Amino acid sequence: MAALTGNQMKAVLYILLNVGSGTSIVFANKIVLSVYKFHFVYALTLIHTAVTMVGMWSFAGIGLYQRKPLKAKQILPLAAAFVGYIVFWNLSLQLNSVGFYQLSKILIAPAIIIIEAVWFSKLPSRLELAAVALLCIGVTLATVSDSEVTANLPGMLMSGLAIWTTSIYQIWAGSKQKEYQVSSMQLMDNYCPYAAGLLCMLVPIFEPLGFNSMVKTSQQDTLLNFNYTPAIVGAIALTAVLGLLVSLSTFLVIGATSSLTYNVMGHLKTVMILAGGFVLFDESMPPKKLAGVLCALGGIIWYSGLKMQRKAAPGGGGSASKAVPGRSPPPAGTEAEPLIAISSDKVRSAA
Repeated sequence: MAALTGNQMKAVLYILLNVGSGTSIVFANKIVLSVYKFHFVYALTLIHTAVTMVGMWSFAGIGLYQRKPLKAKQILPLAAAFVGYIVFWNLSLQLNSVGFYQLSKILIAPAIIIIEAVWFSKLPSRLELAAVALLCIGVTLATVSDSEVTANLPGMLMSGLAIWTTSIYQIWAGSKQKEYQVSSMQLMDNYCPYAAGLLCMLVPIFEPLGFNSMVKTSQQDTLLNFNYTPAIVGAIALTAVLGLLVSLSTFLVIGATSSLTYNVMGHLKTVMILAGGFVLFDESMPPKKLAGVLCALGGIIWYSGLKMQRKAAPGGGGSASKAVPGRSPPPAGTEAEPLIAISSDKVRSAA
């Protein structure tokens, strides 16, 4: 067997870093939100965003990318969508099992198809519809008889909101990169400060800070009076660092390999997260649920393969989708990445 070259070795290390950090952050967030009962989702998201923002500045400082400032009106809608999907996914992870949380992310694919059909008059091919139907059947089989899911309407609502906001974010992120001629790192560099600002306004609105000492509350009822043990502080810091590592490793992997490699990694992380939920959090895996998980994974792998084939075709494979007669064609750059929740993985908690 031939020895790996220097570039190949770097690629392997980048892949290991991305898979490790992308999988670990889901379990680390679950521990913070559900085990340690740090239920201040907006504050946790603010911490993650602030660490990512400082990290991005550091990456620019060492030359990983060049900063390209954009105007506030260009970036604010994307920043709002970013905040929305991160908060909703964190709430979903807090309220749901790890398995249902990860299966919900698979439904981003059909959500994107619906949005593109309604907003941009873009219809998928028959094969893509068949693949999406297969993954939807799989998710239904895996969740419809799950007592943890059927008894948790708030968790299902948060997952639904997370799916739609993530889909909108992914479509906007792809179109804005082409519209403003920026890379994903440059785009993230621009919207992170605005996202942090929005979260600074949302935290005191939606979460009790604990400034009013006249109100008698338990120690864990407010953000400032929470019992911050070294273990909890360390766990929160770990999630923030993992989020930054996901962002960095995503950039490095795509640069060193290809989007196909990253696509395969996304499926590997899904399998690992589902397995981890079963092992670490004692989540049940009866035969019907397992069959549904395998069916959903098969559908999303098939769908991703079709999307990759379209991208590899001459001219970007635009012929695979059909425009609705009498309506304007979709704007350039609305093609979403074939990776399920790739943007969530890039940033932090929806890995």
